[in-house]
Amino acid sequence: MEGVSVRKIKKICVFCGANSGKDVAFVNAAFHLGEVLGKRKIDLVYGGDKLGLMGCVSTAVAQHERQVLGIIPSAFTINNLVGETCGKEIKVATMQERLVMMMELSDAFIALPGGFGTLEELFQMISWAQLNIHNKPIGVLNINGFFNGLLSFVDHAVKQEFITPRARKILISATTADELVDKLQAFRFEPDPALSKLKWSPSSSQKEKLDLTLRL
Repeated sequence: MEGVSVRKIKKICVFCGANSGKDVAFVNAAFHLGEVLGKRKIDLVYGGDKLGLMGCVSTAVAQHERQVLGIIPSAFTINNLVGETCGKEIKVATMQERLVMMMELSDAFIALPGGFGTLEELFQMISWAQLNIHNKPIGVLNINGFFNGLLSFVDHAVKQEFITPRARKILISATTADELVDKLQAFRFEPDPALSKLKWSPSSSQKEKLDLTLRL
């Protein structure tokens, strides 16, 4: 990436399904992503499960002797609802606390195929980036076109002027793990000038007033 400023990424948070999915390509791609992270000396933050794609990526990272941190709500550990975390585990009280901790401890985010939970996590991070709560890169690994429909919908929302072209740039996509990590490292955050006025520090007693014509 000659001539491109490279972002230093030490930890990537991966959102993905606790199921393996119908296509074996999903499993292979999850393992390969873990291998790519390991070879690039990038540690993993994830949802703390050894099932499905979550287990695939975490196992591969651990096999390359990189740190794996699972952040899991305490409710999930009751009656062995999820498998054993591959690596260090932090238990939290709520799903929101889990996501906030993931955001704080990670330098970038990748979504693999998954269900509603994966999509919620992905779009929550995108929304928080749009609101200038963080400026970390976010991408989807589009295995066998899994995210084609989602990406088309996002582009449709841009055409219908519900998402700005600037905000659309927050969501990165690639079809291979190496390409996606390269794109995350090259990402340059472009905050909305109005939204960048928001103050999110706990000490802020009053938020800046937003221009209500903004499309959020």
